[in-house]
Amino acid sequence: MTPVVTGRLPWAQVPSALRRAAERQLGGAVTEAVTQPGGFSPGAAVRLRLDTGRRAFAKAVGPELNPDSPGIYRAEARIAAALPARVPAPRLLGTAEADGWVLLLFEDIDGARPAQPWRQPELARVLAALTDLASSLTPSPLDAPAIADTQSFAGWRELLAGAARGAGDLTGLGRWARDHLADLAELEAGWPAAAHGTALVHADLRADNILLTGDRVVFVDWPWACIAAPWIDLLFLAPSVALQGGPLPEELFTSHPVARDADPAAVTTVLAALAGYFAAQSRLPDPPGIPAVRAFQADQGAVAADWLALRTGWR
Repeated sequence: MTPVVTGRLPWAQVPSALRRAAERQLGGAVTEAVTQPGGFSPGAAVRLRLDTGRRAFAKAVGPELNPDSPGIYRAEARIAAALPARVPAPRLLGTAEADGWVLLLFEDIDGARPAQPWRQPELARVLAALTDLASSLTPSPLDAPAIADTQSFAGWRELLAGAARGAGDLTGLGRWARDHLADLAELEAGWPAAAHGTALVHADLRADNILLTGDRVVFVDWPWACIAAPWIDLLFLAPSVALQGGPLPEELFTSHPVARDADPAAVTTVLAALAGYFAAQSRLPDPPGIPAVRAFQADQGAVAADWLALRTGWR
């Protein structure tokens, strides 16, 4: 099990223009800033307390830390501002930009991430909340891109093409995947149609994007939200749950109400795309400022490939 950890930027190192903007928008001076661990962003993730007693959660990142992260934060701000109040997600309180840096301010959720390894009562709460989430977001209450426009799942095809050119090193790829690489590439190609749907999905659910309060399950970090089949979040979540001490993905997925009406062939096709994504991404160099993500992708990819072997029946 790969721990999800990053080196978070302290609030004092966020550009002063953004810190002043946060105080203006929140209406007070920051008296306490507690960095929150976990996740994969290299930026600041801080619970703020103001001299007025108000609390807020702030996240900030700049291109020096990771060149892609500011754009991801802008996408998150657009989605967060449009989410209906009924969605169990933190409300966006404000945004600011300075010198390429992006600051997001959210309501502070007094909760904690699920325990790792997963505990059955907490997992049951999360899975029940996923049922409610899919119901409330089908059809999507807001305009968002289709999943095929936000994700480029072509991992198996990239690995196959590289191997055909003699430029792809398949060392470290599991024997099952190597033996079936051409079949996996063909199966993966149909994923956009298989994932099509009308629901708004989070598309990046893991334990580090979930907070548990005394009476709620809150889903955080929505930059990848898109329109897809309502079972996509459950499928994307399942490998990490198994990796982090929960049930096997097939058991978790097929027993869940959200998956009841899912076409089995479509599920297998999207799973192939997800497994290929993890297999290909995990072989790339570490992205700037995010040294833990490739190992986590490799671990999830191994779980997803085992699940895919079960569903395809390929030996």
